[in-house]
Amino acid sequence: MLDEFWFNVKYGINHVLDINGYDHVLFLMVLAVPYLFKNWKRVLLLVSLFTIGHTLSLVLAAYDVVSVNGKLVEFLIPITILVAAIYNVFTAGKHDKNKKVGLLLFAALFFGLVHGLGFAREFTMVFGGADNKLVSLLEFALGIEIAQIIIVFVVLFFGFLFQTIFRFSQRDWVMVLSSVVVGLVIPILIENNIF
Repeated sequence: MLDEFWFNVKYGINHVLDINGYDHVLFLMVLAVPYLFKNWKRVLLLVSLFTIGHTLSLVLAAYDVVSVNGKLVEFLIPITILVAAIYNVFTAGKHDKNKKVGLLLFAALFFGLVHGLGFAREFTMVFGGADNKLVSLLEFALGIEIAQIIIVFVVLFFGFLFQTIFRFSQRDWVMVLSSVVVGLVIPILIENNIF
């Protein structure tokens, strides 16, 4: 039983940290880059809402309540990354972020729903025949959350390094990292044959 638990958790961790599926990492980068360690509560809330969103869509897809075209989902995932990165570029250095908290929380939840549909196909292939799909799904989601926290910590740590040691302004750090993500996600969109 414990072996199965660790297998499912590790599978979730490896799914996010897989170098071939770096779209999840890119989204978390643009989600976390505007923040500092002192904003950890806000970042944790955003990441948790993202997790709730993709866990909900995983549950709905695993129990065949929702079915979405895989190509459409694979197109929408980089769109969510692009939207978040462009939002960062246009709001970098602006101090009215507190006014937009509701929008950010809603976006994290909604984008989580989209990303969860991307996980659903793989989850169904691996765990579709499990006796208790819900338990496996929650263990898988726990692994995803652990990986996400690791990624967010790394982004915050590099933000701290670049802003203290290399003297980047927070605005420049957000602009540079978000622009890099835009540059990485555009080829994903171009390669995606949705139409």
